[in-house]
Amino acid sequence: MTPDNPILVTGAHRTGTTWVGKMLAASGEAAYISEPLNILHRPGVLLTPTRYWYTYICKENEAEYLPGLRQTLSFRYHTWAEIRSLRSRKDFLRMGRDWSTFLVGKIRRQRPLLKDPFAVFSAPWFAQKLACQAVITIRHPMAFASSLKRLNWPFDFTHLLEQPLLMRDWLEPFRQDMGAIMTDPGDIVGKASLLWRMIYHAVHSLTSTNPEHGFKIVRHEDLSLNPIEGYADLYASLGLSFTPRAQKIIIKSSSAENPKEVSKTRIYSTRLDSQANLNNWKKRLSAEEIARVRSLTEDIVALYYPDLDWE
Repeated sequence: MTPDNPILVTGAHRTGTTWVGKMLAASGEAAYISEPLNILHRPGVLLTPTRYWYTYICKENEAEYLPGLRQTLSFRYHTWAEIRSLRSRKDFLRMGRDWSTFLVGKIRRQRPLLKDPFAVFSAPWFAQKLACQAVITIRHPMAFASSLKRLNWPFDFTHLLEQPLLMRDWLEPFRQDMGAIMTDPGDIVGKASLLWRMIYHAVHSLTSTNPEHGFKIVRHEDLSLNPIEGYADLYASLGLSFTPRAQKIIIKSSSAENPKEVSKTRIYSTRLDSQANLNNWKKRLSAEEIARVRSLTEDIVALYYPDLDWE
């Protein structure tokens, strides 16, 4: 890997990928591109449609995605495709933002930085085929489950079950668990726990079997407690310059003067009291829900949080 390689920031959604991606772009050396594999992504950013949350890309199906992603990484913005898709003022404003990002990225020869939680299962492919340096975020499973509960975001496991290659390579052992939990549509905490378990079981496997890619796993809690030290380490590992500007933005994003919880109307805000946010799950989850999360995730949690506080 060299400082010219693209950067991929991935991990389960609601684990801090937005914060990490934007802070890594704070020095101005990287261009932040948001979620090209999101099923609602804009065609200006990526022409290739995606049908599933957590779309899995590997050698067998790469022909469908490789050309489009190479264009994204070379800052080729598809202006006319985007114009034809505009339906609202919000779409128009987003187009202006993305077009500007691609133009500035090309002119300044910035490194493309893909922030995309939905690429987590495909991280080895991104590293091998597109030479991406991958940062994988992980967050306390209680905090992850409580975030999805607060936002009322259940997960539809058919998006995983309908991907034969994904099931074959990573998720077949969990087929029955997914089928069973889908019988209760309102079980957001249970679904979040199972999703967390599956993702980070796969992350452990893919990082262990692909050491040559140098995946960097970062715990959301470590960055929240020591943002300057944590991001300095990340910048160094990615060959980015940890400039005074970057440090100022990181401090501002995590300051105790920020809200202790993001508004539901601005769920992607990166201005938060990072330390206070660590314990928000304790007031959102009931004792029964905490026990449920623990029972579904404890063995995988031990791989990343050997001394985790469950209380």
